[in-house]
Parts: sequence; structure tokens; C-alpha cells
Amino acid sequence: MSKSEKQALFSTLSCLLFMILAFIFEKNNFFIYPLIYGFAIFSGGWKQTFEGLSELFTERTLSVDLLMALAAIGACLIGNWFEGAMLTFIFCLSGALEEYTTNKSRKEITSLMQMKPTVAQKLLPDGQTIEVEVSELAIMDKVLVPKGATIPIDGVIHSGQSSIDEAAISGESIPVEKSIGAEVFGGTLNTGNPLVVEVTKTSEDTLFAKIIQLVEEAQAIPTKTASFIEKIENVYVKIVLIVVPLSILIPFYFLDWTWAESFYRGMVLLVVASPCALVASATPATLAAISNGARNGVLFKGGSFLENLAQLKAIAFDKTGTLTEGKPVVTNSHFLQDEEACIAMVVAMEKNSSHPLAEALTRQFRVDLSQELASLEIEEIAGFGLQATVNNHCWKIGKHAYSPTDTSVTAETKQHIKQLEAEGKTVIFLAKDDQLMAFFGLLDVAKPEAASVIAYFNSQGVHTTMMTGDHKGTAQAIAKETGIETYYADCLPQEKTQRIQAEKEIYSVNAMVGDGINDAPALATASIGIAMGEGTDIAMDVADIVLINNDLSKLQMSHMLSLKLKRVVTQNIIFSVGVIILLIFSNFFQFINLPMGVIGHEGSTILVILNGLRLLITLPVETDQKRKSPKDKLPTDCSTCPLYQVAHS
Repeated sequence: MSKSEKQALFSTLSCLLFMILAFIFEKNNFFIYPLIYGFAIFSGGWKQTFEGLSELFTERTLSVDLLMALAAIGACLIGNWFEGAMLTFIFCLSGALEEYTTNKSRKEITSLMQMKPTVAQKLLPDGQTIEVEVSELAIMDKVLVPKGATIPIDGVIHSGQSSIDEAAISGESIPVEKSIGAEVFGGTLNTGNPLVVEVTKTSEDTLFAKIIQLVEEAQAIPTKTASFIEKIENVYVKIVLIVVPLSILIPFYFLDWTWAESFYRGMVLLVVASPCALVASATPATLAAISNGARNGVLFKGGSFLENLAQLKAIAFDKTGTLTEGKPVVTNSHFLQDEEACIAMVVAMEKNSSHPLAEALTRQFRVDLSQELASLEIEEIAGFGLQATVNNHCWKIGKHAYSPTDTSVTAETKQHIKQLEAEGKTVIFLAKDDQLMAFFGLLDVAKPEAASVIAYFNSQGVHTTMMTGDHKGTAQAIAKETGIETYYADCLPQEKTQRIQAEKEIYSVNAMVGDGINDAPALATASIGIAMGEGTDIAMDVADIVLINNDLSKLQMSHMLSLKLKRVVTQNIIFSVGVIILLIFSNFFQFINLPMGVIGHEGSTILVILNGLRLLITLPVETDQKRKSPKDKLPTDCSTCPLYQVAHS
């Protein structure tokens, strides 16, 4: 529990205890009961009164906090000590609930931020290493990055060469071969040899530091509805402060009410006309929704972006790492000779490699190796593949195991290889003594939840598009598998941006979902930018929403949450305005007294806050396979889409 929550809870409990004690004293005619009521009002209302006075003197604005303070003081002036204390207690309780909602949002978001490596192996001048906090690293420091370890901070390679899995940076699942002088990024994975990296950025520029900043922004950026309510609050309070004196004087002079009755009704009006429930209609609900999203791996940079999601009319997706897994799987296996021997050699040569292509092959083929193959010495040909010698035969696996000019390979086989490449698949070759033995097609396949999520948006009337830098064959296959309505292949970053701008002009509210540096301009251009959490820092910088765990089903949940937020805020506004109108008329016709006014007014505030807290409940995401789009329905190619004409006009 935070300090502010403890303070709010202590004030609420103190107010309640003093109020109960004073009530007992009053019933037993102890003369000091007004003093105890005073303690109750002070302990429960000092914070709100201080905040109200601060806003009055520093910002020249009037808030409901001052109205509540004046109402409590007015009740005490006419001898209604209990009513004044009860008003303070319920107002303090509603404030404590708001404090709880705000802090819960902040805590649950920050609990998801522990994603970046926190320690690094710093290399000392004598060649020894010492484990240090990433925050202690300075520019020009050198760190050792073992094989299989995550690079802790941005830098350049000082010594060594290796394969770096930069799926989090570029969105491409195939690792990049890097050597001395090449730039590497914090959060990427060293899948090859050990490296020494020279630090080029401080930890303040890391993902962890940036996401903490996003937490603060999420608390500071209100929804459009909340902003509108805040704007009218100052004007409304001024109107109430003008109307209350008139409501006291007019009945006294023109309706023959007594001064006590007129003043009493004025105090009741001061209570029931205060817009506490209206003010609490949007913000607690929004913060509860933000908290819900954080708990489920979705970071909203502000309530306005969550609210805007309910108006979504079109959504575009990057392919690699967004709609797809971001890592290859074996989709085709073709053996030209001795299948068993080929499989055994593939597993023997690739079993100790952490390269994604090697992992895909060893996942596909699982065999028990002989002692000879299990202890096989493998030679790595950097950037090309592997080779090994068994019984005086040289086996190769990788790009160097096949040449298109090889005359021993039949025309049919060559055509098959070209077909796989045309489909956008990575083709891996296995050769024995330079004779092709087998070849495999590998492809980055769609995420299991992708088709269901796309089907959901299609069913909601949201136009779905895929934009990718991959070839048309790959794009069409993924678009058909996921049910995407329109796809664009061979897209450069500027082309993605142009098409997102065109969608924005056609649909008004659109979204872009991506993860790489090449997606950043499009993310910034869209009405709502949505970044995958394992993507680049710059993508998350410009995005409005971050899917921390790269789970697309959370995007569907976010849209459902936004629709529910819209419903809840609408319910709260209608209910709070209705209660205010009802209580004002009931007071004018003298149907209610001050205690009933307090209960009706503050009770409606608490109900509004509790209704908003329903947004803390996680929404179930339907993943029924029936909702998937039929695979026999081909997606629309970009060349036939009207959007293509708009983008190029």
C-alpha cells in the first residue's frame, strides 16, 4: 500500500471513529460532542479542503472540494453536526476509492516493466569480468556477452563476430551476422559466438527507463470525456456558488420561509448540486481500465488512446513478429537420397546451434544419434552454414551446399526450389560431397491467435489490412491464413506511411500495429499506434499502446475494454446527472433533509466509482475457431484495392 493510500485510509477511518464517538456523546448529552464532530470533520476533510484552496489560489479555479468544505461548515453552523461529519466521511471515502484506483493502475503497470536485463558482465582492463548493474555502465565501457545471452545495452562490437537475433529491432526472424564495428542493441539476443561490446548509450535510453516514463504519461493524459468534465467543473461550481445564496434569500423574502429553513435548504442544495459523481464518472473508470490492461500485458500511454480505440474503423498490421511468430518453422522437406541418413546428419550438425533455422530443423526432426554422430566435430562457415566430415565424406548444410548451376540437379528439382523461394520461404540445403541430398523450406508462420483476432475485427466492421516488406507470395499466404481483407507486399517504410495516411483520410480513426524501426513512421501517422512489446524502442516511443507480451489476443481485449469503458462512462454520466436533477427538485419541494441529501449525493458518487471499478475485471476473449475467416476466400491484393489508388494519387 502506497503512502497516499495509507494517508487516505487513515483519514477515512479517523473521520468515521470520531463521528461515531461524537454521535454517542451527543445521545448521552455530553457537552463536548461538537468538538469531537469538529475533529471528525477536520481529520476527514483537511486534505480535500487544502487541495481545493490550493487550486483556488494557484490555478484560479473552483472545485467540488471547496463546495464540500463549505457544505460541511454550513451544516455545522445550523447545528447539524452529524450531517456535516457524515458528509465529510462519505466524501473522504469516495476520495480514498479514487486514490486506490489511481495507485492500483500505477502499480500494475510498473510491475510489468521489469523486462530489460538489469545486470551486465563488465570487462576490466586485466581481462577479468565483474557483474555490475546496467545503470552503472558508462559510455566506452566494455561488456562481455556470452553465447545465448541478451545484449544488456546499446553498443558496437569491439571484438568477435556472431549471429544476432534482432527480431525485437527489425521484426525479421532470421539472425544477422555481425562483426567488429557493427552496432548492436540492448534486448537483442546473441545466438552465436561470445562478443565484447563497447557501450555507446547510457541506461537512461533503455527500454526500462522509457516505459517508466510511459507510466507517468498514462496517469497524466486524460480522456476527452474527462477533459470536458474538468473544463465544465470550474464553471459549474461558480454557478452553484451563485445559485445557493439566491436559493437562501429568495424563499426567505418572497416565499415566507424562515431564515433557518431557507439557510437549511441552501445547505442541502449546496450538497446535492455538487458535481462529485459527474466529476468521478470518467477518471476512475479510465484508470481502472488502464490498470486492467497493464495487468494483462497492455500499456496505454493515456486514457485518450484507450477511449479512441472504441471509434476504430480500420486497422493495419505489420507481418513479421506481429501477425507471425517471428521465428521460422519447417514447412517443406524434400529428400533426394537416403532420407534416414539425411535426417541424422541434419540433427547431428544442427543440434548444438542456437541459430533459429537450426532450432527449427531440430524441432522438426527428432532422432537418436549414433555415438559417432553425437560426438561429431562441426565446422562453422560464418554467414553460410556448417560442414562436417564423416567416413571421409564431407557433409554441408546451409546456403553453400547448393549452386543453381549444379548440373547434377534435375530441372524439376531446381523448379521446386525456385517455387519455394517464390513463396517467400528460406531454403536450406544438405549436400554430401557437393551432391545435393535434401532441401527444406522454412517459413515464419502466423501466430495461433492471429486468425481469431482478425475475425473479431472483421465482425466488428473494422477494415483489416496487412503491410509487409516480404514478397507477394508470402504476404498472400499469411493474409489468406489469417483472414486479412487487404494486403500490401514489398512495402518500404515510406509506402507504409502513405497507405496509413490514406486509410486515415478514408476511415477517420485507424490504427497501425507493428514492431520494427521501419514501422515507426506509420505508427506515428495512424490515429492510434500500437507497438509489440518485443519490438524496437523507437516503435514503442511513437506508439500510443504497447502490447507488452506480443500477444495479439490482448489487442482484441483492448478493443473490447474500450467499448466497455465507453458504456460505463456513459452510464455514469447519465446516472450522476439524473441523481443531481432528482435531488435538486426534491430539495426545492422539501422532500429530503440534509442527511438524505448527503446520502443521495455522496452515495451516487461512490456508486459511480464502484461502477467504474468493474473495468478491473478481465474480459474473456473469444478464440472460437468458428470465427476464423474461411481459408478459401482470397484476400484482396493491393493492386485492386481503392486504397491503393488513394495512396498513389
